Amino acid sequence: MKNKLDYIDVLPPTMRILPVEGIIPLPHIIFPVMIREENLHQLINDALKSDKTVAVFTRILSDEGDDNDNAILDIGVACSVLKIIQIGDGSSRVLLRGLHRIAIEREMETQLDYRIAIVKQLKEISAPKLKSEAYIRTISDLFQRIISISPVFPEEIQDVIFAIEDPSKLTDLIASSLSIQISEKYNFLKELNIAKRLDLLIKTLQKEFKIIELNAKINEHVNKEVNRQQREFLLREQLEAIKKELGESDDDDSDVVEMNKKLDAAKLTPEAMKAVEKEIERLALMSPFSSEYTVSKTYIDWMLDLPWGEYTGDRLDINEASTILDEDHYGLEDVKDRILEFLSVLKLKQNAKSPILCLVGPPGVGKTSIGKSIARAMHREFIRFSVGGMRDEAEIRGHRRTYIGSMPGRIIQYIKKCGSQNPVIMLDEVDKIGADFRGDPASALLEVLDSEQNKDFRDNFLEVAFDLSKVFFIATANSTHSIPPALLDRMELISMPGYITPEKVQIAKQFLIPRQIEQNGLTKMQLRFAPKIIEAMIEHYTMEAGVRNLEREIAKVCRKSAREFAKDEKHEKIILDTGNMEHFLGPKKIFKDNLPVENEVGIVVGLAYTESGGDVLPVEVTLMPGKGNFKMTGLLGDVMKESVETAISFLRASAVEFGIEPVQFMKHDIHIHFPAAAIPKDGPSAGVTITTAVLSCLTGRKVRYNVAMTGEISLRGRVLPIGGVREKLTAAKRMKIKTVILPKANQSDLDKVPDMVKKGISFIFVDHYRDIVDKVLLK
Repeated sequence: MKNKLDYIDVLPPTMRILPVEGIIPLPHIIFPVMIREENLHQLINDALKSDKTVAVFTRILSDEGDDNDNAILDIGVACSVLKIIQIGDGSSRVLLRGLHRIAIEREMETQLDYRIAIVKQLKEISAPKLKSEAYIRTISDLFQRIISISPVFPEEIQDVIFAIEDPSKLTDLIASSLSIQISEKYNFLKELNIAKRLDLLIKTLQKEFKIIELNAKINEHVNKEVNRQQREFLLREQLEAIKKELGESDDDDSDVVEMNKKLDAAKLTPEAMKAVEKEIERLALMSPFSSEYTVSKTYIDWMLDLPWGEYTGDRLDINEASTILDEDHYGLEDVKDRILEFLSVLKLKQNAKSPILCLVGPPGVGKTSIGKSIARAMHREFIRFSVGGMRDEAEIRGHRRTYIGSMPGRIIQYIKKCGSQNPVIMLDEVDKIGADFRGDPASALLEVLDSEQNKDFRDNFLEVAFDLSKVFFIATANSTHSIPPALLDRMELISMPGYITPEKVQIAKQFLIPRQIEQNGLTKMQLRFAPKIIEAMIEHYTMEAGVRNLEREIAKVCRKSAREFAKDEKHEKIILDTGNMEHFLGPKKIFKDNLPVENEVGIVVGLAYTESGGDVLPVEVTLMPGKGNFKMTGLLGDVMKESVETAISFLRASAVEFGIEPVQFMKHDIHIHFPAAAIPKDGPSAGVTITTAVLSCLTGRKVRYNVAMTGEISLRGRVLPIGGVREKLTAAKRMKIKTVILPKANQSDLDKVPDMVKKGISFIFVDHYRDIVDKVLLK
């Protein structure tokens, strides 16, 4: 409930006198008062117990500053006590609300420690309405102008003040918010004529506006003076630096001296030497407190810290380098041969340019790890950084020095880190470089990976030529389709198609199993893998071109074994074989399609190449009464669908040659199905397989079940070459295929197939489909 005293019109005849210092109370205003004297504490307490009103008068201070309790101004304000807050030092903070202007008629004698008087409420003389409105508009305009340039007044105050329509209340509220003298504020209190009070307020506001405006000019002048002094300070610092450079001062700049010492010891090129000398001269004229000083010093530090003319000695013993490469990796003969060839050339010609290689292959085949082995074999420093997802050209070329926090590109950063000018740098995932509004990093690599240009590589930060011709760059990629042709043309491609099963078995025995046994705290005396178990793990638990998943499965076996030995230190030796394989690895994850075990019509074994290596691909064809349509199932790609159309068109055109009744195509629908329907299939290499399966159905001749084939079919019946011969033959060997039909153009690819794979398989090479028919189809 609100205090009823806030709204009373008639004051009590006698009131307690509360003298205050330093403030002029005004009606309608809430203001605080500090109470320290004991008698005034008693006054407030008594007021709270009765009518909660006090008469507030301002004390008159003498010229000497001594206060007289009895000397107060003639006009005061009747106030209601809103709140009292006790403070720790014994004083109180009282919150008062002004009610009416009052004057003392007569003081009363009392036994109390404070004064009581009979007061009278002073009546105000109202102003004419039109005159009041004119005054209020003028006041509003002036007060708005003051608020706009003064930080003292919050902008929200104008919403409160201009909502007041009572001119008396408006003048009191604005006058209380102004920072004016006590005597000026008292003039507003004692003036009972509202029109004169409004006029007084306008004059006061005009004066206040001029004071605030003048104060703003003074502040502007002061700020200019401070800026001028700071400028003079910087100029004096530069003048001092000039004096030191001319030898007029004994205190040499330590940074400049240190840089000159480094410059004398460095093996910079003439162009770089000239650029650094010029920058050191600029640095000597700068103040250490200047922002340009830091930029210039950073540039000089980078230039002096780069390994100009520093090279690591190459290991030129070819046999030793070959041994190191074989220690780290099994197979990968193409990559190893290329490295040994380069070392041989380097041994004969010391200034030979380093090759720029691009290793292309599926994940997990050892592209990244072979880079470390190359660096170790050559006795060079090795740095790998991924460019996959890189979208900013500045990552390669660096930022220009005009930008805050600019730095050289990654190439220069890593060469500084290596400390030599001929490291092995691997650019990983080069086929996944991006591009956006910040530039195209692939275009920036054109200069880096061009042996004719990279001897004068210019980083945007250094702005001088730096020789990259001795750096051995190795890029890696999963495919070449997304690499820009210009960039691809600058690199020597070496294909790493993936490991076949016999190679994976050897890698597991020589590298993966010993490493996982050691990492899991086991010994060879505690865990052993049976001879055929690794091949079983590869066939039933992994489907990949590399060996990452195989290593994970081996690690799983080692962890479970470690758990057994942790529970029982005397546990007997664990031998992993086909009997307990599922106990350690869980149910089999991969199931191979069942191949035909007898000669049948319409089923032919094909060979396919996938990302996880080679595989067998049975093709099933059946005839149904119909109108000559054909249907394909098995999640086929566009190229494979076209192979089906080509095979059927070829057979229709050659129906008489192969003993097919032409009416067969019109009376039957042909359904061609590729098992494992959830796996996407594409490519042209199943052409001869599809043709044979359809021909078998149309003629009723059975197909030999132990024969597999691969090759692209043309519309004229020619058998065209295909890829992935090594992987496809490995799959045929694994599935115990006895005869494999290949395009004659692929005969030379057998040289790259291990003898262990070719053993037991007879090969038939054909260049036309008519050479296949009698070798596959029974009479």
